[in-house]
Amino acid sequence: MVGLFNLGSLILGLVAWILPIINLLRYQKHENKNWFILSIVSVTACAFSLSLQIFYNYHLVKIEDWAALMDTTGGVVMATIVLLFSTVILNAVTLMVYRNRMV
Repeated sequence: MVGLFNLGSLILGLVAWILPIINLLRYQKHENKNWFILSIVSVTACAFSLSLQIFYNYHLVKIEDWAALMDTTGGVVMATIVLLFSTVILNAVTLMVYRNRMV
């Protein structure tokens, strides 16, 4: 069950990136009326992805697997930075592109 935390985190991280890209690709079609909802779902997927990594680290602390914790923490921190910043940038670009349609 705990092994699914990493898989779930990976899938949700990909969803967090894919949804704003879909928003940007559908801009020219003028039929994307739910772009804001997709952006909110993207940010939510990013938050859940990061939460699953925190739960996994908590599990490692609880079972006192210090070696695994020391081996993976650096990679988790880098993945967190990349996921968070790229999700924010993609959704900010989406907001800038669609802001003229908000009126």
